[in-house]
Amino acid sequence: MRVGPKAQGLVGRKRGALCLLVSRLVLTVSAPAEVRRRVLRPVRSWMDRETLALADRHFRGLGGGVPGVGQAPGRVAFISEPGAFSYADFVRGFLLPNLPCVFSSAFTQGWGSRRRWVTPAGRPDFDHLLRTYGDVVVPVANCGVQEYNSNPKEHMPLRDYITYWKEYIEGGYSSPRGCLYLKDWHLCRDFPVEDVFTLPVYFSSDWLNEFWDALDVDDYRFVYAGPAGSWSPFHADIFRSFSWSVNVCGRKKWLLFPPGQEEALRDRHGNLPYDVTSPALCDTHLHPRSQLAGPPLEITQEAGEMVFVPSGWHHQVHNLDDTISINHNWVNGFNLANMWRFLQQELCAVQEEVSEWRDSMPDWHHHCQVIMRSCSGINFEEFYHFLKVIAEKRLLVLREAAAEDGGGLGFEQAAFDAGRITEVLASLVAHPNFQRVDTSAFSLRPKELLQQLREAVDAAVAP
Repeated sequence: MRVGPKAQGLVGRKRGALCLLVSRLVLTVSAPAEVRRRVLRPVRSWMDRETLALADRHFRGLGGGVPGVGQAPGRVAFISEPGAFSYADFVRGFLLPNLPCVFSSAFTQGWGSRRRWVTPAGRPDFDHLLRTYGDVVVPVANCGVQEYNSNPKEHMPLRDYITYWKEYIEGGYSSPRGCLYLKDWHLCRDFPVEDVFTLPVYFSSDWLNEFWDALDVDDYRFVYAGPAGSWSPFHADIFRSFSWSVNVCGRKKWLLFPPGQEEALRDRHGNLPYDVTSPALCDTHLHPRSQLAGPPLEITQEAGEMVFVPSGWHHQVHNLDDTISINHNWVNGFNLANMWRFLQQELCAVQEEVSEWRDSMPDWHHHCQVIMRSCSGINFEEFYHFLKVIAEKRLLVLREAAAEDGGGLGFEQAAFDAGRITEVLASLVAHPNFQRVDTSAFSLRPKELLQQLREAVDAAVAP
């Protein structure tokens, strides 16, 4: 068992020693990895030499820092034609500057979910969903109940949720049970029976799902479904990951704030808002800096369209219609440094919260790592194993000088990935709290892996 992947970080939340010690554990049911890969039909990205050189220059210019955007652009970029937009275009225009964009419905028109889950009128096909998934137990959040900066969840069979959803519609989009929203359903992991979607090439360098697929226990692929009026409170995605979201049917309204803007929205106690549309944000006594925040970047996402959410962008999302969406969280070399910085902040928050027990608690540093994993879903030790799994695959490509066949990972992509892992792993190995982790039982010691990466990267860039 492990923490659910949508668990929020400690920084900016209402915290207490008790809540630090309580985790929400989700029992995961795994589908065989080979079945999951067949169903999703992934296509890996292939970085060409020019894009590799551009990306390397960009990260050298950061000098070990992380990219950030102070203000939202005036409007979101809209990508209309699949044939006219390459992976290199996505790197230049959106991954490197860490900016959002919207892809047209033309990018998803061949998806099985868009054919099978939707009626000719463009509404959720409840009959098909019941026939195919009716007995599957799904997580459902109550949008009308605030629990810290999120909503409490229950689990129910999909047929019961669809019965509720139909009654909610018939009741004029109202129910004594409140507004319930199916969220974070691992459909493709737990029930891979049909061709749900084809992974877009732009998002195929996806280390989170590559890591969990290798362990064959979990994933960060989700289905959301809910009536008009259901919504997700203000948040940033897990581990400061990227995310992409496609409306299979229905429309969503997105409110996005670039990294750093959320700081002006904190209340006088330092907490982030639950709802950025609340009139309470105008109360300067409660939110003394809210007037310093710029307006959000607003997106109306139509059926079939795909939204790319950059790393660290806080956002709030409202369903304008009865909506079903497919969503992924993903990390790769372009936002790995953001993830590492986030994990360091999480550990600092844990250590501050339990600092009064530092002298009296045996093995205090170890317990901080345990608490961090319980609340955040990962700690420094697991982060190392995450880096190790990805690094070993990239080292294999580099050592074999894999042929550039257009369908595999590609030498340039592997070289880029290895370079980014090297930078972050060096910082992790040097971190005093990681140095307290017992690595004696590791199959490959961190310094040995770091040396292998450095040698491989040097060989990759040698003339």
